[in-house]
Amino acid sequence: MREEEKRVINMGLTDDEVAFYDALDDNESAREVLGDAMLKKIAKELVDMVRRNVTIDWTQRESVQARLRLMVKKVLRKYHYPPYKQEKATLTVLEQSKLLGYE
Repeated sequence: MREEEKRVINMGLTDDEVAFYDALDDNESAREVLGDAMLKKIAKELVDMVRRNVTIDWTQRESVQARLRLMVKKVLRKYHYPPYKQEKATLTVLEQSKLLGYE
């Protein structure tokens, strides 16, 4: 637990941003292509975007989930996240959003 707390502090990200960073960093080729700083920037933007766009019942409404998927994909494309890994990253980010309680 302490190691994780140190890691979060050293990264300069919030807990939610670290969760999204980890979702993006799960792809080794993304880390190699984009680097740590860019993944942090993407994670911050995704957290902000998700917070602004989730609704109370977003986990139950397919139309809201589809809109969020589209928004996540746009952010990933904006930063040139590896295209062949975007779908997995998008699904992971949405799953993280559910786990973090964005409802």
